[in-house]
Amino acid sequence: MPRWSTDGRGGRRRDPPGSLQAPLWRAIAVYRFAALAYVTVLAVRNLSDYAHPVAGGAVLLAMTGWTVFSGYAYADPSWRRWPLLLADLAVTLAVIVAAPRAVGSAMLNAGMPPLSVAWLAGPVLAWAVSGGRRRGVVAALVLGATDLAARERVGQSSLTGAALMLLAGIAVGHVVRLAVIAEERLQQAVELEAATRERERLARGIHDSVLQVLALVQRRGAQLDGEAGELARLAGEQEAALRSLIATAAPVGLDRREIDLRSLLGGYASPVVSIAAPATPVPLPAGVAGEVAAAVGAALDNVARHGGGRGWVLVEDDVAEVTVSVRDDGPGIPPGRLGEAVGQGRLGVVQSIKGRISELGGTVRISSTLGEGTEVELRVPRSRTTADGSAAPVD
Repeated sequence: MPRWSTDGRGGRRRDPPGSLQAPLWRAIAVYRFAALAYVTVLAVRNLSDYAHPVAGGAVLLAMTGWTVFSGYAYADPSWRRWPLLLADLAVTLAVIVAAPRAVGSAMLNAGMPPLSVAWLAGPVLAWAVSGGRRRGVVAALVLGATDLAARERVGQSSLTGAALMLLAGIAVGHVVRLAVIAEERLQQAVELEAATRERERLARGIHDSVLQVLALVQRRGAQLDGEAGELARLAGEQEAALRSLIATAAPVGLDRREIDLRSLLGGYASPVVSIAAPATPVPLPAGVAGEVAAAVGAALDNVARHGGGRGWVLVEDDVAEVTVSVRDDGPGIPPGRLGEAVGQGRLGVVQSIKGRISELGGTVRISSTLGEGTEVELRVPRSRTTADGSAAPVD
């Protein structure tokens, strides 16, 4: 079902602006009135030849009333639910059963069309728009079978009409499926644009405040010795990392452009960090690759702060998943240390590494031995990262 909203005064609800299904509901209303006009012309022309003219007029009056009511009801998105859909089907079934009796068997066998001709396809279109091809096919089969059963003689024209109604349900349902996909992708594009603008706004604010302070600390402390010089060096590194983040980061799940993971990890290479990756590109969606690279950066930061030794990054790529291993030759992590860090509110590993990878549907394995270093293994499944992110369409 499409999203809906009130009219701003608490009254009838309307489709949101830009809804791709709203024109389809209006087209169904136009079709119903056009079909009713056609039936009315046939009835005025042939009413005197009907076996029961009064009954024929009553059926036509009922069809007119339901056409007006359904056009009004379907215009409100909050009404497009099973009660109205089932009532629409039931009223049309009643018309299909009553119409041949009003016309009479003799006139039907002579080739005169029943009152329900063309008009009976309305519920098929409504069911197809509300739920896709399957609903449209169900409504077409029910109405087509009832129409054939109500006739004493089944001819080629009646079979053709049932087949056309079935094809209409399939075709309209397929169009609705495409409209749902297009609407979801349009929403993703709007979200991406909004996220990009917000990121640019934050980047301007960071540039005017945090980055300038870090740059100032780095410049003023570059010539100092001891802890002051070390703080200046760290400030310079964080400035570079933050500039890279605001320049390249993208919201996960929004930016689906594929980039080579190796290009992001290559920035971590240094005299104490070695990067080993496949000779061929390791493509991942941009947002996913950014999160994996950020998790690797957090792991290497832990190596620099706690290990004090060399670090190695190994990238493995296969059909099912991408694996990145970060290993160091530091003192290792004492048993229970990670749990203690969480208890103390120090969530670097949990949030910076495990949190990022878990949101991508991946897993993190940390193995460490005292005196022999630590290895952090990140696994990200491709089946999760290469999806287009669109919601499942109705069908």
